[in-house]
Amino acid sequence: MTLSREIPANAVPGVLRVKPARTRLLSALTQGDALNIVPGAYDCITARLVERAGFQAVYVTGSGISMSALGAPDVSLMSFSEVLDRVRQICDVVDIPVIADADTGYGGPLNVIRTVRELERAGVAGIQLEDQAWPKKCGHEPNRTVVPEREMIDRIKAAVDNRADADLHIVARTDARTTQGLAAAIDRANRYREAGADVIFVESPESEQELAQVAQSVDAPVLANMVEGGRTPILTGERLRELGYRYAIYPNALTRALSFAGARMLASLAEQGSTHAQRDAMLDHRALWNLFDYPQWTALEDRYSGKDGEA
Repeated sequence: MTLSREIPANAVPGVLRVKPARTRLLSALTQGDALNIVPGAYDCITARLVERAGFQAVYVTGSGISMSALGAPDVSLMSFSEVLDRVRQICDVVDIPVIADADTGYGGPLNVIRTVRELERAGVAGIQLEDQAWPKKCGHEPNRTVVPEREMIDRIKAAVDNRADADLHIVARTDARTTQGLAAAIDRANRYREAGADVIFVESPESEQELAQVAQSVDAPVLANMVEGGRTPILTGERLRELGYRYAIYPNALTRALSFAGARMLASLAEQGSTHAQRDAMLDHRALWNLFDYPQWTALEDRYSGKDGEA
């Protein structure tokens, strides 16, 4: 597995670069005809892996942050400031557009406005807001409660009216399918679009037929959430494109894969007393460092340490 790439010796490492707004890049993806597969990330390592794999955008998963930062599942324990810190780090380490899970906006209309402004300053290109009541739950778990439709419309309007960049995407998610049925979820989705949402996310359709009905009935770019072991069947990207989806997020595919691979490596280490048997499934020391621009860091340091060849 090769993760290094040719980098000019005098380039500033990615995390130090001042990046231009990536909202227009996300707008171009939304306006195209292709399905955009957007893997989830929860930290700098997973975000950089997504970018280096060639994906055009990355999704910051709230549940992944909760598990990695707090050691807790998605049960509404993360504060906005904790989420913001992680989102800012991810925005700094990649050049592709970042879509951030902002849950319910973390409070009333004023909180939503602050959430949007702070995440926008952090560098995101898209912000996902949902219509659950607080404390919210994972969209593939039971006992979710949605707020009245009017309250979610107000959340969307507060976000849309107060974004500094008109290209900043507001992704509106409805969790109404599980408790109110698909028809109610689709009705909410279209009203959220009328309120100004740029992309619509109907959470947890329970069959391919339901996924198709969402895409056919919602007059907006639509997003599918592919959760391994969740309520929604996992379809191929080609099939989702045929159904009419513009985005497919895989929020915790990396979380699951890395957890599985890590457990397997540790079991092997415990059994054999060495990592030798797992070497082909690991990055070596240099490959890991080069994932984070090590040649650029050393070149930058040398330039200001009298080691760049000048007298």
